[in-house]
Amino acid sequence: MDLFDVDSLKEQIDKEENMDENENLMPAYGSENWNEYVMSKFEDRELIDGNPVCAGLRRVAEEVLGTIVSSRPTQVFPATDPDGPGRATVVFEIVVDWMDSGNYRTFADVADVWHGNTDDLFCAHPVATASTRAEGRALRKALKVKCLAAEELTRKKDVESIVRQTVQKPTDGEWKEEDSISTPQINFVDAKCKQLDVDVMSFINAGTDSYDSIKDVSKKKASKMLGALNEYQTKSKGIPESLKGYDSNWR
Repeated sequence: MDLFDVDSLKEQIDKEENMDENENLMPAYGSENWNEYVMSKFEDRELIDGNPVCAGLRRVAEEVLGTIVSSRPTQVFPATDPDGPGRATVVFEIVVDWMDSGNYRTFADVADVWHGNTDDLFCAHPVATASTRAEGRALRKALKVKCLAAEELTRKKDVESIVRQTVQKPTDGEWKEEDSISTPQINFVDAKCKQLDVDVMSFINAGTDSYDSIKDVSKKKASKMLGALNEYQTKSKGIPESLKGYDSNWR
């Protein structure tokens, strides 16, 4: 490329900017690029041979899907063998405030633990281990990732690392409406506006409040905006002409 060729230089800059922008865009849930997008969100310390630990799955789920308002075992079948750790089975359920839109989605899965499928250290705590595995499976199901949770694998050499990474993070379901708009809400607004051919900045400023950035919007206000977009989509409410025309460079 000729550095003195202004047109070529501008074309190269635009190309690089578009590449950076595309890296930040969230693909459609469950689409061809979805798995790669989700896996890119994990930190190195949250992966064991490419498999995410439960704590990492939990963090990424809240980042891309929305707040986890409930996370708990719904059924527990503890070990009954008085002479050994025996077998334990747990059904685990998570409830996600989908894209922080106020609509909840529930995911559940089951896991069992016994000495034949678990490292020796974890056999001493079969119910807790089964609970962590079942939670990991439920989170994998929610995230639609094509991998196993690290806790589902039996690898004695990695036991210490897994123990450190899977310390339970309490999910109290606390949702503060005055907090700033969440990343899932922003992604949801962008995806819906693109689908409906609506200008994002014009849309968020269509109400009584004025915003220089979407990050100035509160969670409570964002929920109302998502409701309005759903009304546009179901055609129960017409889209004003002043809002039409999606601009991908709105961020």
